[in-house]
Amino acid sequence: MTGHSDEVNSVAYSPDGTRIVSSADDRTVRLWDASTGEALGAPLEGHTDSVLCVAFSPDGAIIASTSRDSTIHLWDSATGAHLATLTGHMDTVYSLCFSPDRIHLVSSSWDSTVRIWNVKTRQLERTLRGHSDIVRCVAISPSGRYIASGSFDKTIRIWDAQTGEAVGAPLTGHTGWVYSVAFSPDGRSLVSGSRDGTLRIWDLFE
Repeated sequence: MTGHSDEVNSVAYSPDGTRIVSSADDRTVRLWDASTGEALGAPLEGHTDSVLCVAFSPDGAIIASTSRDSTIHLWDSATGAHLATLTGHMDTVYSLCFSPDRIHLVSSSWDSTVRIWNVKTRQLERTLRGHSDIVRCVAISPSGRYIASGSFDKTIRIWDAQTGEAVGAPLTGHTGWVYSVAFSPDGRSLVSGSRDGTLRIWDLFE
């Protein structure tokens, strides 16, 4: 599957498995037929810098993309139409994920914040502050109740998705930047990956 003219940073399957979305340093988002590998339509253009992360909404109707241009773009996955540009982050937006109910989107940024957006209103609802360095990754629990974030400050934080309040103390132990976090299917554990070469599993709710 070729078409991007620079490094591909992120890929994701649609929930029904029929399509793939990708993003690259060429500042574009592309859609592909998962069975044939053929490109679907023209590249989605609008970002002014590298596109770092892409994700489908749980119903597959919307694609969200993040960029070094400090914005998040929303696209209609069926037509490729540009739906909205979400602004508020002050620097590179590294990662994002949709809530299970599709109503919210969570993003993380070089500006050391996590932000919660309302997908329907296209408005910023909350800014979560607590990390002291770049927030590299975010994840939402399967229930949608909690958010986890991993940072270059070597900590992981758990947040209440409804209130934006921190849940407990930061999780410490990694000796390098935290690059990735993911909840277990039952939402009771979290796994993290770090520049220190280790993975750690955390029991969150015993």
